[in-house]
Amino acid sequence: MAMTTSHMPRPSFNNSQGIRFSQKPSWFRAQPRTKLNPSVNIKASAGVRKEDIVIVGAGIAGLATAVSLRRLGIGSVVLEQAESLRTGGTSLTLFKNGWRVLDAIGVADTLRGKFLEIQGMAVNSEDGRELRSFKFKDEDQTQEVRAVERRILLETLANELPPETVRFSSKLGKIQSSENGETLLQLTNGTTLLAKIVIGCDGIRSPIAKWMGFSEPKYAGYSAFRGLGVYPDGQPFAANVNYIYGRGLRAGYVPVSPTKVYWFICYNSPSSPGPKITDPALLRKQAKELVNNWPEELIRLIDLSPDETISKTPLVDRWLWPGLSPPASTGKVVLVGDAWHPMTPNLGQGACCALEDSVILTKKLANAIKSGPAAIEGALRAYGEERWPRVFPLTVRANLVGSLLQWDNQLVCSIRNNIVIPKLVRLGPVLEHTNFECEPLKA
Repeated sequence: MAMTTSHMPRPSFNNSQGIRFSQKPSWFRAQPRTKLNPSVNIKASAGVRKEDIVIVGAGIAGLATAVSLRRLGIGSVVLEQAESLRTGGTSLTLFKNGWRVLDAIGVADTLRGKFLEIQGMAVNSEDGRELRSFKFKDEDQTQEVRAVERRILLETLANELPPETVRFSSKLGKIQSSENGETLLQLTNGTTLLAKIVIGCDGIRSPIAKWMGFSEPKYAGYSAFRGLGVYPDGQPFAANVNYIYGRGLRAGYVPVSPTKVYWFICYNSPSSPGPKITDPALLRKQAKELVNNWPEELIRLIDLSPDETISKTPLVDRWLWPGLSPPASTGKVVLVGDAWHPMTPNLGQGACCALEDSVILTKKLANAIKSGPAAIEGALRAYGEERWPRVFPLTVRANLVGSLLQWDNQLVCSIRNNIVIPKLVRLGPVLEHTNFECEPLKA
């Protein structure tokens, strides 16, 4: 999802020591070195810096991949085009598969103490009538659901990395293959890197995915307003996800912490998402106009949201059709998260799948590094082959669920609200996709 950049100071990374590779093969250096590469036609004065693993993008996918690699004793460099961590945006909902990954990389307990565990879900019509309610643990005792502030998640991951791992103001300008199978990355700030392995975590509009031949993500026909309501004296809601369904319009809100509540509004705009708007006052006004006659607590949430938390984004996805879409990797360049499989947020699985990607890729890459450079490309292909059967069906399913929830036909909405949701929907099967096992990562 698109996010606005918050120009805040860099996080204070902990003073971890640099990672050592005494047991790794000699082709894989312990520390990056500055070195000219004669096989690439670049002026010597430019200075080509050689790196082992370069991760492009310091979002959730990029930082989780860097932390996962570090847990297995492998260093990396993370390039981030912004001046600081991209801490704009509001929050994201993590289900148990996301928490399994965060447990595996050792940051889950730090986060659990900051965010409320969500107990259940309530679905209401726009007139306030409850259509259905569920308790997560009634269906699955192992389920774990929390809404997590994106800012805190990113800072928590970044603090697990050695200083200078994340290089800010490092926007990718050009990517190309070199004669020896490595990848040349030219940054807009004049820096040139030659990487043995490149991991593209550069989001929905990924330049790396475009270079690999992927199509642009497709607009789903609706957009979302989002915000984070702040209650300094304590928010009044129970720890539930609350959904409100109308005709071609839906909203929801979920407590994040004792003082913050995340909210969203999805509305149909079939022909185009419309012009990009960044003025918070106008965004707030438009959001309130959409739900003007809906429950008062939603209007108050919008009013209590600081300007910097309010955003509007078109919702998009990319279907990875078998035999038609490029694979997840090309040579020693591979995609992770939204850069590979952007999906609509209707199942709450975008961030969770990115986290899954990070640990699966890291495990395969670590094993390949022990075997030497010839094994790298095979490991990246194996990652894509393992993940595709997981992410493609979820992308399609999320799209179809969104289409159902965004119907504006009166008869269809009546059937949805009076028959499908109250009588046919079962929470257990709906959440089966959150099953994911992940062992702790250890070097």
